[in-house]
Amino acid sequence: MITYSIPFSITADLTDDTGGGQGLAIGVLNLAIVIPQSQVFQGMKTKDLISWNTLIGGLAMHGRGVDALNLFIRMKNAGQKPDGITFLGILCACTHMGPVEDGLAYFQSMVHDNSIVPQIEHYGCMVDLLPRAGRLEQAMDFVSKMPMEPDVVIGAGLLGACRTHKNVELAEVALQRLIELEPKNPANYGKMWPG
Repeated sequence: MITYSIPFSITADLTDDTGGGQGLAIGVLNLAIVIPQSQVFQGMKTKDLISWNTLIGGLAMHGRGVDALNLFIRMKNAGQKPDGITFLGILCACTHMGPVEDGLAYFQSMVHDNSIVPQIEHYGCMVDLLPRAGRLEQAMDFVSKMPMEPDVVIGAGLLGACRTHKNVELAEVALQRLIELEPKNPANYGKMWPG
């Protein structure tokens, strides 16, 4: 039995199949406590898709994108097939780290190599990633080619990116689209003006 004690005494038996390891992983990541994921994995008897996704997503959300991507490689090497949640964590990691080409490659791999249909959250990650690298036009094009209507989060993200990069022309397009999505929200108009 491997037991980890954390400053406020969270412990879990990682050698059983009752979810102790997953529970510890979720708790640790949600509290942003850093326990090397290799230690957690070494102690877990069963590493299922939920375990991999929990750690990949948690690492990505807490700014440990390199660790998330390395864990994804380990996951594939272990023979575990990724799903849409896995790729959401990977795209989130790319968004926080900034490698646009890697993010685009992972998105394409999700679709072409893994036959996963992207959901709006996957598109949202890409629309967040592209403008961070100053690729506003590509982000707008990406949104225009989405097979579903963009949501308010994507619209507001585009508008915010246009504001950050001081691109008034694209901001007007993004604002118009955001108003179509949320016509009764006066806050949308405030997003155009400097804060």
